[in-house]
Amino acid sequence: MLPTLAGRVQTRVALFAVIGGLVTLLIAPVLPIAAPVADKYRDAFLVLATVTVLGIGWECLYHLLMQWRWEKDWPTLFGLVTLVPEGLLVWLLLEAKAVPGIVGTVTAPAFCIQFLAVWLPVWLVANGPMRVPFIRWRFRGERLM
Repeated sequence: MLPTLAGRVQTRVALFAVIGGLVTLLIAPVLPIAAPVADKYRDAFLVLATVTVLGIGWECLYHLLMQWRWEKDWPTLFGLVTLVPEGLLVWLLLEAKAVPGIVGTVTAPAFCIQFLAVWLPVWLVANGPMRVPFIRWRFRGERLM
């Protein structure tokens, strides 16, 4: 079965909430930002929330683009490469101060560390271990519910 838009959105939100939340919880205190730990956590989770919310829009765009592909799905490498435009958009929004709630300044190294530390495990879990506990996940259009 092909991934459905609803399935892709459900999977993205669930993975970023669970895997992204755990990774963010672990790395936020050590991010190279000159701020108290509470502010680091707030900013890191706001960046995670921004990536998750904008990701829903990206999924709509990806779904539209996939309609012109014969298989109606991305090759696995395309799924990895999508981190570039998604990361750039979030970074541009951070630079433009368009992400509400950010207290301090999120530095470029801190953003890159967090974004890659979250994105790569999410991508790896979606393309590997996710298929073990959710055996029928792929056959149900990647829907979790």
